[in-house]
Amino acid sequence: MSSSAILRRKKNVKKGISFSIMVVGASGTGRTTFINSLCGVEVLSPQEYTPEHAHLDPGIEVQPRTVDLDEEDGTRVTLTIVDTPGFGDNINNDECFDAILKYLEHQYDDILSEESRIRRNPRFKDNRVHVLLYFIEATGHGLRELDVELMKRLSKRVNIIPVIGRSDALTPAEVALNKRLIMDDVDHHQIPIYNFPFDPEDDDEETIEENTYLRKLLPFAIVSGNAYAKGPNGEDIPVRAYPWGNVEIENPEHSDFVALKSALLGSHLQDLKLLTHDFLYENYRTERLSKGYSGPNPSGAHDDSLNPEELANQSYMLKEEQLAREEEKLREIELRVQKEINEKKLELLAREQELREIEARIARERQMSSNPSSPQINPDLIKQEPGENGATIAAAPIPAHVKEAIEKEAEAQVLAAHAHDGEEQ
Repeated sequence: MSSSAILRRKKNVKKGISFSIMVVGASGTGRTTFINSLCGVEVLSPQEYTPEHAHLDPGIEVQPRTVDLDEEDGTRVTLTIVDTPGFGDNINNDECFDAILKYLEHQYDDILSEESRIRRNPRFKDNRVHVLLYFIEATGHGLRELDVELMKRLSKRVNIIPVIGRSDALTPAEVALNKRLIMDDVDHHQIPIYNFPFDPEDDDEETIEENTYLRKLLPFAIVSGNAYAKGPNGEDIPVRAYPWGNVEIENPEHSDFVALKSALLGSHLQDLKLLTHDFLYENYRTERLSKGYSGPNPSGAHDDSLNPEELANQSYMLKEEQLAREEEKLREIELRVQKEINEKKLELLAREQELREIEARIARERQMSSNPSSPQINPDLIKQEPGENGATIAAAPIPAHVKEAIEKEAEAQVLAAHAHDGEEQ
């Protein structure tokens, strides 16, 4: 994990992280076992088939489930798993495509609707899917037409990572062959999968090295299992058990499981979330607003009655209300500051008057103690200051520019105090 990813990870340790994974693939490709191995608990149950229902079209279900995971660094990950049982089991899978696409877009619609509210729901939950793991059958012939169509249609709405499930059924040479053929088809059909992107100019060497390594693993060939065996030091090791022995699912020589898990729940979790929000969702939002959309109504159906002009007017009104509130707040601050400045000025004037009275009294006392025939001294032009042994001496009156400077200093102190209060808030 790169240093930047570690820093982002530390910021989320206290508040926790929410993440959503969708798994898509035909029956028998290892979706269920992988998710249970990823979470360390049974999140998905194996499908049960009965002979009397074998001739029926199973259809597709989109089933979200949530589980809390506590990572080794103390981070709490609230993981939503969206399973799609029934995909690829029908002769015509168009309905499967539509059901998955509808679910993905519905989550975007919920966000779009929440953003357009005047008063937002503080308990609103973001259920957008951040990554789709597509489990591909290793046929030795690359991608099927079904695989190409699904990934091309859904790549506009979700980050897609291709996976070869149950790679333990293949020899190392067959794994390498299937990986090469699948990636050749991805390039040939220009399918925009999530290929662990990096910028050679902006990213650090550690990030470039890590993403280059993960990119070479695509599609991830994984082995999953829910059994455990004792390791050489007596520790429990997750394995896939066979009569002839065990396959260690976390052994890099046997499986890409650890690399995929680390990328999903560690190094690339935030990157997948950012791409979902900043790129995929923003593109969808632009499309919907350009066609006119106001979000789902209370009945659950979409109400497209608002056109773009009405949406623009609503946005303008919201901005006007926000500006009015900010202007009112500024006026209140201005009045409060002016009031405090006036109070400071009155306080200074009172002290100045008190000083003048003291000066006048001292001047009179000095005049009385001196020669009565001496000329009268204007007490307003004399300032008495204490000298040695308590005696007083005459001093020049306070200049006007000094008084003005005192008033400006008082005003500056008030403004500085309010600026400090604003920073603390």
